[in-house]
Amino acid sequence: MGSEQITPFPSQAVPPDGPPGQTTTDTRVVRWLSDRAGTFWALVTGRPVSLYAAAVLRIGYGLLYLAFLLREFPHRSEIWGPASPWTPELAQELFEQSGWNSVLTLSDSRAYFELCYAAAVVTSVLFTLGWRTRIMSVLFAVVVVSFHARAIFMTDGGDNLILLMALYLVLTACGRRWSLDARRTRRAVERAGTTPPRAKTFWLRQLTDARVTLTTVVHNCGLFVIAAQVCLLYGAAGLYKVQGPSWGGGTAIHYVLNLELFQPWPALSHLVDQYPTVVAVASYVTVLLQVAFPFVLFGRLKYPVLAMLLGMHIGIAVLMGLPLFSGAMIVADAAFLPDRFYTFLARHARRLATRAGRRWSSPSGEADSRSVPPQLRGGPPASGQQITPGRERPASAGKDKLVPDPR
Repeated sequence: MGSEQITPFPSQAVPPDGPPGQTTTDTRVVRWLSDRAGTFWALVTGRPVSLYAAAVLRIGYGLLYLAFLLREFPHRSEIWGPASPWTPELAQELFEQSGWNSVLTLSDSRAYFELCYAAAVVTSVLFTLGWRTRIMSVLFAVVVVSFHARAIFMTDGGDNLILLMALYLVLTACGRRWSLDARRTRRAVERAGTTPPRAKTFWLRQLTDARVTLTTVVHNCGLFVIAAQVCLLYGAAGLYKVQGPSWGGGTAIHYVLNLELFQPWPALSHLVDQYPTVVAVASYVTVLLQVAFPFVLFGRLKYPVLAMLLGMHIGIAVLMGLPLFSGAMIVADAAFLPDRFYTFLARHARRLATRAGRRWSSPSGEADSRSVPPQLRGGPPASGQQITPGRERPASAGKDKLVPDPR
């Protein structure tokens, strides 16, 4: 009896790692970290986020670069072509230092340059429309990199952000909303009458699931990099301004308004400069918005901040004559708006368009056979279809739901 081992009761057992209180705390910390890691993994791999925001980025930067190419069409040869003072030899010397490259330096022929310019315009149009977006996003990035690297000192800096965003958009599924690809997919599903069937064999299903998961992860990570880039840009700009005495004294915008290089309309610049209080407040608000931007993204305060940043960029475009830079920043800010915001805008626009069409076809406001869309005749209205005022909504209509945008 004296030499026998007696097993203690569970309530009296002492854990080998320490006292019970410490073990319970460690278990809770590990459980909390595990839950957060699981939540993050589900967010990254569950579904692609901000598809509408990615579509806005694609359309915005595609249109901006298309407008940029068309705007510089009369001066294309002096900026990127054979008549440019920044010769291909100088560009090659810079490429050796920076690591960039350009397809425009492959030949000195004028015909080759014109062909590249026409291809850049066509690529921008197709990328904006979302035609074969996977391929066009890569070609659009090649176009932006090539033109930027060919004459890096010839533009105003707005294409720097477009360059970064063009590279990031290659990673995103920016063609799943408001694109020709989305329209083609929707029509294919409508013709089939159901969703595409899953692969029959086990390995094909695994490969399909792995492809979907990989695409989702790359898309979500690409949008995270875009958000981080914009936050870094605003934060660095704000902290840099804080160090300067002109921004701290509220006189920075005064000096900007009196620079001849940034006076597209001198009379307007002098008119604004006549209100020193407004200029000082605008200087302080600019610094405050840029420094605070990364810290307000997770609450509703971001909406007024984004609205004020929109006004700031419009002011830069008008007063300083930098529309490309301002447009690039406005499109970048649009990435922080949720998808429900864009779906609300689309729903509201459709309602206004439907009401405008009804008023145009029936000025008296009375419903007749000509004002009823063909799909409403002979059956209940489809989901999301406008109902003629004065009639009750059928029970089958339910809430106002939008048919997926065919663009």
